[in-house]
Amino acid sequence: MKRTLEAICTGTARPFNGAELSAFAKRPREGKVQIIEDGFAPDEQADRKHHGGPDMALHLYPLAHHDFWREELGDIDLLKEPGAFGSNLAVRDLVETQVHLGDKFRLGTALIEISQPRKPCWKIEHRFADHCNSKGMVAKIVRSARCGWYFRVLEMGEAQAGDTLARIELGHEDWDIARASFALHAGTGSQEDYAELAAMEVLSAAERERAKAKLKTA
Repeated sequence: MKRTLEAICTGTARPFNGAELSAFAKRPREGKVQIIEDGFAPDEQADRKHHGGPDMALHLYPLAHHDFWREELGDIDLLKEPGAFGSNLAVRDLVETQVHLGDKFRLGTALIEISQPRKPCWKIEHRFADHCNSKGMVAKIVRSARCGWYFRVLEMGEAQAGDTLARIELGHEDWDIARASFALHAGTGSQEDYAELAAMEVLSAAERERAKAKLKTA
């Protein structure tokens, strides 16, 4: 599986919700961008408690979903931006049902691995609020698993727009990102699902803890 990287997007912390800072708004970068353990350099996360770190180093939100949101929200200008959903990697024709937990990809000269589905938060609706009626976007993402996903960096390197994102090794073929998102974030998994996820080393530490918590209450 090979896809062309249409854009690399990064952000800096700036006022987002009153005095609260966020680097959610990502802009395309030109030329080669260094990829380190925490992601692209530089790429800020204002809230390091919930965002960033090695298990959430790089975020990909499928460009294919922008068409879905045009049907839902209208043809707003924000959907023309490759980083509209706070994503770092802009790629077409690649969605959650085609990739799996633990899949390894070569991105430029770096080696990256899928670590978890993206859990959507209020910042998505807040980002779109000035452009449309964004109420309910997060709930629709959870219900549909149009969530995107995160990579961790196994080997540092560099990449630029136009490079290839190429899968070189399959991970857990039974656990595509859509299934993982439904189980972890929509709560539709079984006890067996949560036990498997809780023991899955390639799944991020935070999501393994989420699986353990759901296993206790299932």
